[in-house]
Amino acid sequence: MQSFEWIDATSVDQAAQLLAATSPDAAVVAKAGGIDLLDLMKEGIITPSRVINLKSITGLDGIRFTDADGLDLGTLVTLAQIAASPEIRLRYSALADAARHASTPQIRNAATIGGNLLQRPRSWYFRNEHFHHADEIGEYVRAGENQYHAIFDNSRCAMVHASTPATALVAYDARVELSGPNGRQRTVALREFFLPCELHRASDTVIERGEVLTRVIVPPPAPGTRAAYHKQTERDSYDWPICDVAVVLRMDGPPSPGGSGEAGPRIASASIVMGWVAPTPRRAVESERLLTGQRMSEEAARSAARAAVADATPLSKNAYKVPVLEAVVRRTILSAASG
Repeated sequence: MQSFEWIDATSVDQAAQLLAATSPDAAVVAKAGGIDLLDLMKEGIITPSRVINLKSITGLDGIRFTDADGLDLGTLVTLAQIAASPEIRLRYSALADAARHASTPQIRNAATIGGNLLQRPRSWYFRNEHFHHADEIGEYVRAGENQYHAIFDNSRCAMVHASTPATALVAYDARVELSGPNGRQRTVALREFFLPCELHRASDTVIERGEVLTRVIVPPPAPGTRAAYHKQTERDSYDWPICDVAVVLRMDGPPSPGGSGEAGPRIASASIVMGWVAPTPRRAVESERLLTGQRMSEEAARSAARAAVADATPLSKNAYKVPVLEAVVRRTILSAASG
């Protein structure tokens, strides 16, 4: 690892100014928890000349909720804080579960939500500098040891997006706030924030040069909202996911009283998001359409799950992901509907 300059930023504007003023040829990065950044530096994937520490900026680590505005997460809030927050567990259970199942307890205590959303792909080809600098990396990813790679949208980039909280946040229709120099700010819907991975791009998002991700904003849940999250791994202990699924349903009434024989409430709207199966978190749009207006049943969940995987284009070694994902979608829909 080569030497670099370290700067403790004292404000968001200072950090943005430093990022914006840097020569395009100089590698300057912002650090929050530093989990992904340190991995990339140790592997020689990035060799920054300057690291700007965001942890020294006050006011970016708060969790706030109001009925009018919803949930506001500072970019330095850790995954452990999200998983443990009573407010989030009560109102955004799928997000709390996604944070709780991310990585190991040690990493959750350090990893921030901002850094988690900005992390690079977890493909072993991308993470190995010998392949990273090869022009044929795309072919390695598609035709090599591809058992954990994408089964959707994989004709150009088959590496999967690595954030588990992103799956839940997209399902909750979250937005991110991006702050630039001189107080300039903009918000972007998270579903539009992520981009398919590109080897020579510094970030797989729409974040621009000189911008800092400062907040994650989640709208207040509508009455009748129920949600569930499931992460499927090969082992019960910590492991990278085969897939994960977040489902947010809005029901038009309370569940039927037990034994009453009455039909349950209809699904007024559905949001189903699948992670670790595409270069970006993937909405199951047709599944959402099939569920909307229906009363929940095993068959309705099964039909929606079939639709979720209908467009899959598995590679030579990851076709097993298709039935696994279908089962996880079905179970997560039923879990969300049950409340």
